[in-house]
Amino acid sequence: MKTAITDMFGIDVPILAFTHCRDVVAAVTKAGGMGVLGAAGHTPEQLEIDLIWIEAEIGQRPYGVDVIVPAKYAGSDAGGATLDELRSLIPQEHIAFVDDILRRYDVPELVDGEERRGPLSGGDGKDAPAPMSANQAYPLLEISLAHRPALLVNALGSPPPHMIERVKEEGRLVGALAGKAQHAERHVNAGVDVIIAQGSEAGGHTGEIGTMVLIPEIVDAVGSVPVLGAGGIGRGRQMAAAMALGAQGVWCGSVWLTTEEAETHPVVKKKFLAATSSDTLRSRSRTGKPARQLRSAWTDEWENPATPMPLGMPMQPILIGRAMARIDRAAHRAGSGAEQLSNYFVGQIVGSMNTVKPAAQVVFDMIDEFIEAVQSLGSQLES
Repeated sequence: MKTAITDMFGIDVPILAFTHCRDVVAAVTKAGGMGVLGAAGHTPEQLEIDLIWIEAEIGQRPYGVDVIVPAKYAGSDAGGATLDELRSLIPQEHIAFVDDILRRYDVPELVDGEERRGPLSGGDGKDAPAPMSANQAYPLLEISLAHRPALLVNALGSPPPHMIERVKEEGRLVGALAGKAQHAERHVNAGVDVIIAQGSEAGGHTGEIGTMVLIPEIVDAVGSVPVLGAGGIGRGRQMAAAMALGAQGVWCGSVWLTTEEAETHPVVKKKFLAATSSDTLRSRSRTGKPARQLRSAWTDEWENPATPMPLGMPMQPILIGRAMARIDRAAHRAGSGAEQLSNYFVGQIVGSMNTVKPAAQVVFDMIDEFIEAVQSLGSQLES
C-alpha cells in the first residue's frame, strides 16, 4: 500500500498505533504499521527503559512518541508550579468528595510501597513538576530525542515553539491532534508535519465533531499536509472510509487495549470486552479535560450536578491520583465497590473489541477488511 504516510515513514501500511504499552508498539511496528508510545504517564527513567527496549525489538523500523504539552494549564502563567504548590490549591470540598466516594464504595487504603508513582499519579515530591505540564513533558521530549523516534506528537493543542524547534533540529517529524479544522490550520502554521484528525468517537481527549464530518473538513483546510483519520477506527471498513474522506492513513488507539500484549488492567479489559459502543462518555473526571472513557460508577459520581464539578488540568489528576491507585489495587475483587468504580479511556469502537487477539493480528485483519471494502466499492462502480 502506498500513501503519503507510508512514503513519509517508510512503512508498509498506513496504520499508526497509539498505545501506552511498549509491547504493542513493537508488535504493530513489526507487522508493517508504526507504533507510537504514549509517554505522558512515564517518568523519565521509565521512558528511557522503554525506548531502549523498543529499539532493540524493532531494529531500524520507525516508531513514534506521544507527549502531552497543553498550551495552558494551572500554574502556567507563573512559569509552571510544582506538584506540592498545586496540591495546596485544591479545594477541601473536592478532597472530601473523593474521600467520600472511596468510603461509600469500601475501597481499602494502600499499604506501604503500593502507591503508584509517576507523572499522572499525584505522588509525592516537593519539587516534582505538575502532571500534564510543560515542565513535566520537556524532559520526556529530550529523552525521546536522545533515541531515534521518527515522529513526536503533541496530544493536546499545537506543539509549543520550543517543541517544534527541538524536534526539527534533530531531523524528526512533528504531529498533532486536531478536533476542529481551525485547530489543524493552527498546527500547520506552527510547523506541524502530520495532522491527526480525531473525531469525538475516539478515546481520551476529544472534541465534539464526529469523524465522518471532521476528516474532510481538515483535509480541505490543510492542503498538502498529510492527515491521519482517528476516532472510531479499528476495522478495515472504517479505515477505507477514512481514506475515502481524504486521509492518508489512520491513527488507532482504543483497539489495542484488548490485545494480548496490552497492559490494560484485567478488570478494565474484561469490561471492555463486554461493552457496547453506547457504554462510553466524554467526562472530565480523570484529567480535568473532556476525555472519552468507559462509563462506570466513577464517572456517574462526577456527573451528578449535586456534587463538586471536576477541577481543571492538571488539578484533577493531582486530586484523584491516589484514589485511582487504590481503585486499581482493589478492583480485582469481584463485585467490590472498586470494581464498580474501575474504568479507563476508550472510544466508541469498544463495541467491536470483543475478542482478545495479538496486536499483529489486528493489523492483518484491518488490512484484509480494507482490501475487501475497496474491492467491493470497485465492483459497484464497474457494475
